[in-house]
Amino acid sequence: MMDVIAAHRRALADALDTFSCDQWRRPSLCAGWTAAHVLAHQTMPFRISEHDFMAGLQRSGGDFTRFSDEIAERDSNLPPSQLVAAMRGNAEMPWSPPGGGLAGALSHDVIHGLDITWPLGVKYVIADAAMVSVLDSLTSTGSHSLFGFPLDGITVSATDLDWSTGEGARLTGRSRDLVPLLAGRTVPHDLFDGDGSALAWMLAAR
Repeated sequence: MMDVIAAHRRALADALDTFSCDQWRRPSLCAGWTAAHVLAHQTMPFRISEHDFMAGLQRSGGDFTRFSDEIAERDSNLPPSQLVAAMRGNAEMPWSPPGGGLAGALSHDVIHGLDITWPLGVKYVIADAAMVSVLDSLTSTGSHSLFGFPLDGITVSATDLDWSTGEGARLTGRSRDLVPLLAGRTVPHDLFDGDGSALAWMLAAR
C-alpha cells in the first residue's frame, strides 16, 4: 500500500508543479477553499510537528475541523512550490488519519488531489489499484457512502475500471468522477448514466 501511496503523491506533485498563480487561487471542490487551501491542508501532517499539532488543537478547544481550517487559511499563503515540495519530499511518509490506516491515507490523498485538479480539468496518473481502494473505502458503510451519498438500491460501476458495488438501479461513470461524487462533492449530474443516477439524486434531495 505504501508503494501505491508514494507513487500517487509523486504523480500529484508533478501535476501541481505545472500550476500557474491563477490556478492556485481558483476554487477547488472543497467548498470555500482554493486549490492552495486544499494542498495546505493535505500537507499539514508533513509540515507540523506533533507538539505544534497538539498545541494548536488545544487552542482550538479540541475542535479538529476548526484547527484544520485555520491551518489551511494560514498556510494557503505559503509559496506553492513549498507545499508541492512537502508533498513530494514526504511521498513515503507512513502517515495515516486516526483510525484510517494506510487505506485512509490513500483516500485522503486521492480525494484531495481530485479536489484540486478536477475543477481545473488537470489530469494526472492515478493507478487503478489506488482508485479501486478509494472507491471501496468510500462505499464500505452500506446504504450511504462515507460522506453521505445515498447507495441503497443502487449499483455503482466505473466505466474505466473493473469495479462495481451494490445492487439495484445502475449508476455508471468514470472513476475520476465517481470519487468526488461519492465523497460528497458537487459535480454535474450529466457525467453519470443509468437509472440509478436519477434515483440517487432523488434520495439525496430528501
